[in-house]
Formats: sequence, structure tokens, C-alpha cells
Amino acid sequence: MKLDLIKRNLKKELNSWWIISLVGAVVILLPILFIFFTIFQEPNENWLHIRQYLLKNYVTNTILLVVLTGIFTAFLGVSLAWLIAAYDFPLRKFFRWGLLLPLSIPTFIAAYTYRTMLGYTGIIQSTLRNQYDYQINSELLSISGIRGAIFIFTMFLFPYVYMITRAFLESQSTSYIENARLLGRKPIAIFFKIVLPLARPAIVGGTVLVIFEVLGDYGVTSLLGIHTISTAIFQTWFGMYDVNSAMRLAAWLMVIIMGVFLLEKLLRQRRRYHISNKSRPLVPVKLKGIKGIGAFIYCGLVFLISFLIPFIQLIAWAKMTFNKVWDLSFITLIYQTVYLAVIATIIILIFSVIVANVCRSHSSFSFVISKIITSGYSIPGPIIAIGVLAIFISLDKWLAPFYKSIGLGEAPLILSLSLIMLVIGYFIRFMATGFNAIEVGFEKIGTKYTEASRMLGLGITKTFFKVEFPLIKGALISGFIITFVEICKELPLALLLRPFNFETLATKTYQYAHDEQIYEASISSLLIIGISILSVVLIQLLGKKVK
Repeated sequence: MKLDLIKRNLKKELNSWWIISLVGAVVILLPILFIFFTIFQEPNENWLHIRQYLLKNYVTNTILLVVLTGIFTAFLGVSLAWLIAAYDFPLRKFFRWGLLLPLSIPTFIAAYTYRTMLGYTGIIQSTLRNQYDYQINSELLSISGIRGAIFIFTMFLFPYVYMITRAFLESQSTSYIENARLLGRKPIAIFFKIVLPLARPAIVGGTVLVIFEVLGDYGVTSLLGIHTISTAIFQTWFGMYDVNSAMRLAAWLMVIIMGVFLLEKLLRQRRRYHISNKSRPLVPVKLKGIKGIGAFIYCGLVFLISFLIPFIQLIAWAKMTFNKVWDLSFITLIYQTVYLAVIATIIILIFSVIVANVCRSHSSFSFVISKIITSGYSIPGPIIAIGVLAIFISLDKWLAPFYKSIGLGEAPLILSLSLIMLVIGYFIRFMATGFNAIEVGFEKIGTKYTEASRMLGLGITKTFFKVEFPLIKGALISGFIITFVEICKELPLALLLRPFNFETLATKTYQYAHDEQIYEASISSLLIIGISILSVVLIQLLGKKVK
């Protein structure tokens, strides 16, 4: 009798967690479905003009950026991953984690930094003219157009490919590579005949992450004057105030994303990328002489270009403008950024814990709900922003009679001008980062402690706080750090969904750069980079502590 009561209470409590998970899934799916429904609506004049004269150029530029960036980041990331995983050379241990640091610099910050440095009045051309009386062709160093965007995306997004491929090579390919070495295979043959086929799922996975970043970019493409679907979404909304046409552009971007998904499945050919803790680590081969120096120079050049040079330049600019820029309003800017990121991250982690727990208990339900919950990360920020914006505008129209009854006017925009809209956008976009961290934490502790607790009569909520929470504390902290940093760096969502006169570090940096106040943008840029670097250090320390 007592056991039946426990089962009934547990089922009731689990159902409440299930309902919350379902609500989270609906919130994530709703903006996406809302966008697709616009395809079936009657087109307006703006859309007819865009479709006839502009859409082809938008799509062509977007595809060109995606394809070329994907090729170059794959080459750079895989070659570096192979060097670090398979060989030992000077400063290899430093480069192993140092090559991840370019991810701490948002691409739009890298774009305006290099555009200014390499411009006619920049430090490089000025030094050549004034110190060495040498005039160089400005076009050779110009960071503009598609060529400049590909350079920026490649140098600051390759760590996605490098990180995933290196982890795979170090832990999953050891026996194959060592057997090939024993059989006398040359390094080039091993790389092309063994490493590339084995690591294909990891390479494709990292490259797809790069492609998603490129598709969702607004900062780089707008600063360098490239017309893509993402920039068109912003121009249509800010310039024409036409949400309907902006949503149709977002739907076209969704079509391209679906094409990327299908291509990924085709390239993987049902192969899965999985890291096993039981695998023996790959022992790197010592490179001597010219080969070792060559590997060091290659990694060193990439590190200099993708992190150290722009970082030092930003510090120099910050010293020049600190007294001019730094005041009490800057403290308010930091507070607003941190406050908003903390609120959004806490909400994301609460939902992540609930959904991850439900997925453990409902095996048939777990696959579907986990895919829906994590789908937001693969959707570019402009699409999410337009979907959320359209839904909140519709909600304001629906609530207009209520607003009028409480004396707020005929048709005011209440929800559409609030921070709630931006928090919802962050929730949809970054739910995957929190959920994946929590899911890994639950997988590590298994189910035996949970089952024992429930057998003793504790419900799912009490079991979590008394048993599971202490065990997954590390996963919660790492999930919080990763999500917090991603939110602090996010630009498209903040630009579209922020209330009037509300700024974050990312939007203020972009505003400075857009207004050609490049030096003034350095301080806020360094704060974003500092937060990112600190997160990497904290996660590394946390990982060592767990071990």
C-alpha cells in the first residue's frame, strides 16, 4: 500500500516536470513555426521588390561565404589538430590550449580591429610609409568585402574544427595510427588514408558549427559591407520596419540551414562521433630539426594572427582612450550586460535540469524533447530574433483591449519593448549549451543513486536537491560559465530585441565600430574578451579539480 502511494506521488511529480519540459519545447519551436507560416501569406510590395532585385545577391553571397569559410576552416583546423595530436615540438603544450583562444574574440571585434590595423591610416601602412618610405598597394592589405570576411571567419572560427578533431584524434584513432607507423607508412599517407577517413564525422561536426556561426553573423558582414540574408533581415526591419518581409528572409535562411543539415547527414553517412574514456591516448612523435621548427612556426603564426596581434592592438587602443571612454555610464553598461546574462543563464539552467531529468525517466520521450530543446543553437540569431519579435508584437495586438482597460492607451507596445523578449531570445538560442552540460553531468553519475533515493521514498524534486545536485555541481558550474559567456558575446539578438536605449557590451562595441570610433570600442571589446578568457581558465581548473 505504501509502495503504491510512493509510485502515485512520484508519477504526479514527474508529470509536473514533464509539463514544464513541454512548455520549454513549445517556447523554442513557436518562433520557428511562426516564421514558416509567413511563406503562405500574401506577399507585400517590399517582398516582391526584394525577391525580384535583391534576393539572388543575398543568397549568392551567403552561400559563397559559407562554402569558402567551411573549406578554409576545415583545412586550418584539421592540420593544426593533426600536428598537436600526433607530434611533439617546441611549445606544443602551450599551443594545445592556446589555439582555442581565438574563440574568445568575437568575429565582429576581430573584423574592425584588422580593418583598422591594415587600412591606409593603420599602424602597418603608416609605419611602412613613415619609417621605411615604402608605399604598399592598399588593396593587398584591405580587409573588406567577401575576401576580408572569409579571412576573419577562418582565423577566428577554426578552433571549432581544431578542438573537436584534436579530441577525436587523441582518444579514438590511436591503434590505427600506431599500426600504420609500425607498418612503415609515411606521415602523409597516414594522414590522407587513415586520419581523414576516421576523423570525418568530427571534421564535419566542427565545420557545421562554423557554418552556423557564419549564417547567423551580422557584425562582420555589416561592417565589411557584404549583403547577406542576415544583413538583409536587419535592413528590412530597421530600414523598412517590415516584419513580414524580414520573416520571409528568415524563412529563406532556414531553407539554407536545412540544406546544411542534409549535407551533414550525407557526409557523415550514418557515422557517429563519440569519445570513449576507455581509449588509449595517442603518443606524439618527436619532431627534430627543421620539421620541429616548421611545426612551431606554423602554430605560432596562426596564434599570432588569430589572437595575440589583435589582442595587443586592442590593449594599445584602450590605453589611448581610457580617460575619454571610461566613466560611470560604462559601469552601468557592464552591470546591464552581467545582470541580463545572469538572469537568462539561471532560467536556462533551471529548464536544463528539468528537461534532462525528464529525459532520463522517459526513454521514449527523451530523444524528441532533447532534439527540440537543443535545436535553437543551430538556428542563427537573426531568425530567432525575428520570430520572437513577431510573436511578441502579435501578443501586444491581442492584449490591446486589456491595455486600454487599464489606461495604457489604444495599442501600446508593452511586451515588445521589454527585456522579457530579449531573455526569451537568449533562452531559445542558448538552451543547448546549458542542456548539454547538464546532460553530460547526469550521464557521469548514472542512475543508481537516483534509483536508490526513490526506492527510499524521495520524490524527483527532493532526490535532485539531496542526491543529484551535489554530484552534478561541476556540470552546473561549467554550464553556467559557458552559457553566460555566449550571452555576453551575442550581438544579433541583442541588437534586434533590446529595449530602446538599453545597451550591452556587445551592442556598445558594435555601435562604436559602426560609427567609426574604433579606438573607443577597444575597452568594451577587451571586457568581452576578458570574460571569455576567464571562462576558459575556470573550466580548465574545474576539469582538473574533477579529475
